[in-house]
Amino acid sequence: AAAMLRELRRRWGSYKYRFVPWLALNLRRQRRTLRYVPESSQDKIIADEDVFETLLKTFKALFINDFSRQADILAVLPEVKCQYLELLTVEQKQSEVNSCNHQGQRVFSPEEVLFNTLGFTVSRDRSSLVSAGTGVFVTKGFVPKGTVVSMYPGTVYRKHEPIFFQSLGNPFIFRCIDGVLIDGNDKGLSRSVYRSCSRRDQLGPFQMSDESWLTATPQNPLAVGQYVNNCSHEKAANVCYQEFDVPGHFPVELKQYLPNIVYSHDIESHLRCVVLVTLRDIKQGEELFSNYYTVVS
Repeated sequence: AAAMLRELRRRWGSYKYRFVPWLALNLRRQRRTLRYVPESSQDKIIADEDVFETLLKTFKALFINDFSRQADILAVLPEVKCQYLELLTVEQKQSEVNSCNHQGQRVFSPEEVLFNTLGFTVSRDRSSLVSAGTGVFVTKGFVPKGTVVSMYPGTVYRKHEPIFFQSLGNPFIFRCIDGVLIDGNDKGLSRSVYRSCSRRDQLGPFQMSDESWLTATPQNPLAVGQYVNNCSHEKAANVCYQEFDVPGHFPVELKQYLPNIVYSHDIESHLRCVVLVTLRDIKQGEELFSNYYTVVS
């Protein structure tokens, strides 16, 4: 009986933040544990256009690096193929000048692509906080203030969509300002739901989302934001969450790198993503910390 009671208490401790009556009763007392943004505020650290350009730049670089594996997509997009061939030719010429290598395209790791494109890499490792488990670090380079440094992957649930069982014991659910939830858990039921939705939405050779963030080697190296730990008295926040709706004109061939998918596909709306933006310059070796729920004035 004692063991059962301890287990119930543990599960309640994990679930209570998703329990609406508990939230209502504790909103005023526990504001720092809740995402609270005044109506007069704007939840934008940088412009959506800057987020879009960063993702576009990074995903194009990843696509070019994977060019030899994109044959099925390029076969049905001849105009896009010509554009990327031009970019690839320029890149190869630059690479030959820098390395004197004339043996063809060199394939980089996703982390190398990120470094060559944005000037830094981020990766998961044991957190510097005691008992915090996994954290996210800038492992190479330098990240200026106001830079998209990672993305929060996962299944996107609109209000009233079923997430009860996925939320049990799940510390990876992020709540957006408008009540949209993103489940960034890469294990258990959450993992199965994401993979099912991703394969449901595939259109021929076009993947509408990225499943690789569920593994230890994501093809989109930014898709590690769910492991960014909350700040503490000793570790101040150096990144902030920012919501971003993917515009309709986002290139279809690059959607394979988006680490988010909607739970229900029968409602027309833009895909909700959440990115993490730096609040200050961050140097190599630093761990990323954020308030899980950020107040933006």
